[in-house]
Amino acid sequence: MLPKRLPVEAVLVEGEGSENNIAKDSSSVFKKHRVDCYLESTAANSNKKTSSVIGNCSDISRESGGAEEKVSMALGDSNPSEIDEDLHSRQLAVYGRETMRRLFASNVLVSGMQGLGVEIAKNLVLAGVKSVTLHDEGVVELWDLSSNFVFSENDVGTNRALASVQKLQELNNAVVISTLTTKLTKEHLSKFQAVVFTDVTFEKAIEFNDYCHDHKPPISFIKAEVRGLFGSIFCDFGPEFTVFDVDGEEPHTGIVASISNDNPALVSCVDDERLEFQDGDLVAFSEVKGMTELNDGKPRKIKNARAYSFFLEEDTSDFGIYEKGGIVTQVKEPKVLNFKTLREAIKDPGDFLLSDFSKFDRPPLLHLAFQALDKFVSEMGRLPVAGSEEDAQKLVSLASLINENSGDGRVEDINPKLLRHFAFGARAVLNPMAAMFGGIVGQEVVKACSGKFHPLFQFFYFDSVESLPTANLDPSEFMPLNSRYDAQISVFGSNLQKKLEGANLFVVGSGALGCEFLKNLALMGVSCGEQGKLTITDDDVIEKSNLSRQFLFRDWNIGQAKSTVAASAAALINPHLKIEALQNRVGSETENVFDDTFWENLTAVVNALDNVNARLYVDQRCLYFQKPLLESGTLGAKCNTQMVIPHLTENYGASRDPPEKQAPMCTVHSFPHNIDHCLTWARSEFEGLVEKTPAEVNAYLSNPVEYTNAMIKAGDAQSRDILEHVLECLEKEKCETLQDCISWARLKYFL
Repeated sequence: MLPKRLPVEAVLVEGEGSENNIAKDSSSVFKKHRVDCYLESTAANSNKKTSSVIGNCSDISRESGGAEEKVSMALGDSNPSEIDEDLHSRQLAVYGRETMRRLFASNVLVSGMQGLGVEIAKNLVLAGVKSVTLHDEGVVELWDLSSNFVFSENDVGTNRALASVQKLQELNNAVVISTLTTKLTKEHLSKFQAVVFTDVTFEKAIEFNDYCHDHKPPISFIKAEVRGLFGSIFCDFGPEFTVFDVDGEEPHTGIVASISNDNPALVSCVDDERLEFQDGDLVAFSEVKGMTELNDGKPRKIKNARAYSFFLEEDTSDFGIYEKGGIVTQVKEPKVLNFKTLREAIKDPGDFLLSDFSKFDRPPLLHLAFQALDKFVSEMGRLPVAGSEEDAQKLVSLASLINENSGDGRVEDINPKLLRHFAFGARAVLNPMAAMFGGIVGQEVVKACSGKFHPLFQFFYFDSVESLPTANLDPSEFMPLNSRYDAQISVFGSNLQKKLEGANLFVVGSGALGCEFLKNLALMGVSCGEQGKLTITDDDVIEKSNLSRQFLFRDWNIGQAKSTVAASAAALINPHLKIEALQNRVGSETENVFDDTFWENLTAVVNALDNVNARLYVDQRCLYFQKPLLESGTLGAKCNTQMVIPHLTENYGASRDPPEKQAPMCTVHSFPHNIDHCLTWARSEFEGLVEKTPAEVNAYLSNPVEYTNAMIKAGDAQSRDILEHVLECLEKEKCETLQDCISWARLKYFL
């Protein structure tokens, strides 16, 4: 079986910042720092307990146009077909070059710049679409500050779109960001490949969606909404949308061991590795000896797929007798989806995408609730007031009326208690919900523009009512306090808000997930009170490849300590945040820093790590000190999360992931006995000869003193081996001309 050839960073990602998971070559230590906005942090790679604060870098001023439309042009004359591989290396590994090119040519509209809208725009700007147009007719309110990370108190009263453009532009200068502050018309939509609406009535949404659906070519339409602890997404990518790659995975393969002359034919494969085929998959054969009829490249359907065999829906009785060899490869065919318009789908939604199988009956009810809320706003001219029983009853009545007229789609129990919670939080856009839905919608836009991955089809509903306090709260708990946290107070009550502000949190890691967590915690007001404190630690420094997903960092931060820059950026989001940045790795060697007193005083721990060993260590400390732990990780377009609650859930170390599907290196180098071993050995040798060793040599030549000191400080067997290769390359195998390089390569090839 031919192994997949992926960049190292894509293979080894366990959490959000895979660069920490890879043994760093010494060249990664020596970086050129930009002078502008750089504040020295000598403690970045120290094992001592250090904390530092970075001052504010002045914002880049941009000229504004008229009041109705402002355009922030991308800097430079970069060709959109050219991909900055240093910046987008991780995306290239997941999406592929062709998908990235389609993405770079896409123009997207995001309408509604409250918390959800800005999260979507942020993700699209980081992904690198050609342009993003921000539309909003409203102005920033104090209420918005708990969900929108680009707003500050100075922006209150400013148009939301205009207040967002500058900070979003800083994320990626290659993306053209423009604003539209007047009423949106159908004609505005014609220049976009995808449009997203986060604050629009059903009537207007239907009008816009009909236009997009009938447009030639169709314009991908997404309607998303976050109301308190409830959220919804609707997607319509046109009457005939082609998905070129349904799952984004490499085609599965297997090595054939035998094929029977039967109808259907039984195909058995070698038992070195389990097959990943499923019933109904299409496969093609190659290099089969004897039964050569199968080598025609024709896709054939399989059934009864098992671990090492499957049946082929083909009569091979008259084929030649199988002799030996052969490779069977999954054939991935494009899939055409026929989307319905919102006008049709509201009445006939079809199957809902489930996010929680314990709530299988919830999506139809939420489908009804969002329609009732739209009806409430059209009749009352406002959203329901938090804690108002009268408004809640009005919403329940409207839901009942709509339900009675739903025909076959009628819901048996409208669950007034759930609708009451829905009404109470209807005005609030909570940051955690906005962050979650912003990620989902951002990914749906990528799917719409590229045709990669199966899109959401067509409604998705989610709720987190289990997050509400269990005790019944007095209506006065929900009353606004004229603070930036009023949206959260309207959902959870003022007492819980005080607990959040007084929390003592420990965030381990400040990469992609760490940046998101810091932003969320700052907006929620966690550790922003007199007694609160947030400690963040990360021993890594910022690299260019981080900028495409670790949104708290800018290009002028390259070379600086991640935790220090992230802490400074989080403090700008919420000036009340009490945060301390450390540059220590969490482990047994730093227990003098993170001692018993430190752990005992914590309220909770948030992991944003990239390697299993560090996760297990933090998990054991949390288990010992009985502290809640939020564990999570990402791998390409996949992710996982686990809440570890003392005396309630299992801990992270109680279960282990299956081992990687790779052969032990001792077997590869000493006893290679199958194709995988030989290919792995060859790839390892190639990378060592033409990638790693030359990189080490260049690092030495650029700064011999620092390189040597770094190797002496490391003082391990691996460093000695690296130095031996460098010495050999500089003395015995030194190449000074192109002819020397060709001779060296020829001799290596024939050894």
